[in-house]
Amino acid sequence: MNALPPPQVFAKAGQTDTRPHAVVIGSGFGGLAAAIRLGARGYRVTVLERLAEPGGRAAVFRQDGFTFDAGPTIITAPFLLEDLWALAGRKLADDVELRSVSPFYRIIFNDGTAFDCDGDADAMRSRVQALAPGDVQGYEKFIALSEEIYRIGFEKLAHKAFGSWTDMLRILPELVRLSGYRSVSGLVARYIRDKRLRIALSFHPLLVGGNPLDTSAIYALILYLERKSGVHFPIGGTGALVTAMARLIERQGNRLRTAVTVEEILVDDGKAVGVTLQTGETISADIVVSNGCVGWTYKNLLRRQKKKRWSDKKIARAKYSMGLFVWYFGTAKQYADVPHHTILLGPRHDALLRDIFDAKYLADDFSLYLHRPTATDPSLAPAGCDAFYVLSPVPNLQGMVNWQQAAESYRQTIETYLNASILPGLSDCIVTSKIMTPLDFKENYLSLHGAGFGMAPRLLQSAWFRPHNKSEEIENLFFVGAGTHPGAGVPGVISSARVLDEVVPDAAVFR
Repeated sequence: MNALPPPQVFAKAGQTDTRPHAVVIGSGFGGLAAAIRLGARGYRVTVLERLAEPGGRAAVFRQDGFTFDAGPTIITAPFLLEDLWALAGRKLADDVELRSVSPFYRIIFNDGTAFDCDGDADAMRSRVQALAPGDVQGYEKFIALSEEIYRIGFEKLAHKAFGSWTDMLRILPELVRLSGYRSVSGLVARYIRDKRLRIALSFHPLLVGGNPLDTSAIYALILYLERKSGVHFPIGGTGALVTAMARLIERQGNRLRTAVTVEEILVDDGKAVGVTLQTGETISADIVVSNGCVGWTYKNLLRRQKKKRWSDKKIARAKYSMGLFVWYFGTAKQYADVPHHTILLGPRHDALLRDIFDAKYLADDFSLYLHRPTATDPSLAPAGCDAFYVLSPVPNLQGMVNWQQAAESYRQTIETYLNASILPGLSDCIVTSKIMTPLDFKENYLSLHGAGFGMAPRLLQSAWFRPHNKSEEIENLFFVGAGTHPGAGVPGVISSARVLDEVVPDAAVFR
């Protein structure tokens, strides 16, 4: 099943393309990666995207001469992208320039202390020594454990399908040995005493929609993944990577349609056989792959189908990731001292996380992620200007926040904070501005509860417990993206497409 077919001879003008047809719903990184892999395996692929441009949550918008990536800003594990390009007969470097970012990010604690993180082991040890001298030995032990977790959790399991409870049973001993039953924060606390360093080593689950206080310690692998493969940014923005992936799909003789919304997945005798669009158009398919929100797909695109495992009630009971408030803005000046990625921590940590994830309460304080892509690629803004986005984790729409009323005042509070701290003079030099709230995630990406990353990556919503890449409900229906195994984040969603090699039949089955 994993062997690639010989190079395809696509139909010439006037001829019929006889390759089996795969429809991919959604063109986020997971959907694009799935289309490339399926194309390499001999499928004719049609990707359907409801937005005007491909990318899904990795969409791009341009405003007043500035280019803003709407979503992901960090590219790790570039070898996953190189693999996709190789499947399409090209090299990643031919189409995309990935530039290393250093530091990976600067963490600024509420007391004003700054801590830079990068892949230089000696430099990191020195910084830990300066920040928390008593934790150097514990830090070294934790890094070693993170490497071991990475080798099991990412290298061995991220690309494997979890279609049976026995798959979970097989990894249980390793899961227990690596403290997967603990939270990331709890695991870090076993090795580190300094509260600031604990935060610096445990915040990574937030990058995939998880609460560090209850996300499985398996996600500590992200720390080592960054150290091993680095943090990168595509020149031209993350959208340049999306565009290059779309071109790969076209070079494979396949098609990507935008501004089309899928109304329903068609099922005949328990098998997915195509989709119907909102326009009434029907598209037949041998297989269907959804890169949309899994909960939305089961609840709405399969609304007429009886579900055994993923019923509407179970979808409603699931725990979902936090919401995201994102403010995109451009300045008429440059802030040369601000790195590409900055994390600004507020006065509270654990209590703020509980407000966001558990109480779903919009607190007066916040912690922020500040993205300055022009630190790496000045072409994303007019000459002499800077492009930014600042992200605040907030409650998803299960909370009672009225974002239509609260959004602008929340933005102003963030502006005041940035103006008084890392971006002095900001209020006098803003030349363009745009806001996204959980409402936009619900409306633009059809994300249940406006969650930024779909179902939260808790232990009992991971691996076999997560919606499977091969649907448990409908034959010939498959899932990629943040809502299925292995989870959110660019490496996760690209890996979810690689799982398809295990569960999608060879194209020859349909000939």
